[in-house]
Amino acid sequence: MSTQHFETINIEVTPEGICTLLLNRPKVHNAFDEFMIEEITNALQQLRADEAVRVLCIKGAGASFCAGANLNWMKRTAEYAQEENYRDAIQMANMMYTLYSFPKPTVAIVHGAVYGGGVGLIACCDIVLAESSTVFSLSEVKLGLIPAVIGPYVVNAMGTRSAKRYILTGEKFDASAACRSGLVHESTDAESLAESEAEIMRELLSCGPNAQKVAKSLVIEKFSPSMGEEIQKHTAALISIIRASEEGKEGIGAFLDKRSPAWRKH
Repeated sequence: MSTQHFETINIEVTPEGICTLLLNRPKVHNAFDEFMIEEITNALQQLRADEAVRVLCIKGAGASFCAGANLNWMKRTAEYAQEENYRDAIQMANMMYTLYSFPKPTVAIVHGAVYGGGVGLIACCDIVLAESSTVFSLSEVKLGLIPAVIGPYVVNAMGTRSAKRYILTGEKFDASAACRSGLVHESTDAESLAESEAEIMRELLSCGPNAQKVAKSLVIEKFSPSMGEEIQKHTAALISIIRASEEGKEGIGAFLDKRSPAWRKH
């Protein structure tokens, strides 16, 4: 990989081939904006061709893994017309698919808050390990929005019924519930998380890299082929409509103004 400088993420590769992509905006709990999305996408596109990389590990700096959408980004999108919202959404859809289709094993190590797009990010990974105190939420509906571009990956990871519960309620749920749903593979206390991470890395590095690549391609292309360009365009178009709707604008406006939205009667 070239020595490109990133502002919102850090990239490190060990001699063994473990590449850590660190979300590095701790002051905002690693919340997404369009700049971070672009940098993650660019990094993934470079790393997929880097023969020195055997495994990709995604982590978050600071108190949280990823708290969803950044407040300033939400303020900007609230002013966007539908066409601008579509361009914005398709960029995020591309990032998610680039991670989901990454040809090498991907592991997310999560802690703190994992909200909205952060849930989408880990749903795109092959393996997820969580600190037991981690809190998850698909909170979009509370803002009059929907988890559109992340939806296919969330449903793929959690199954339809579990995904419907958390998508429709927007409630917070803990690491135990995330494990039961299939979103997370293993949860443990903070002291044991590093040991669990080291063990999964040993297992992944003990396997043939080409066999892993072909096996992953088989799963994606033959058993879950619906994540491609068509669904990306559909979900991006859907969220662009919802964001530009009266309900979407009211939900975002209420959140930014720290008040209850009009549809909430109590």
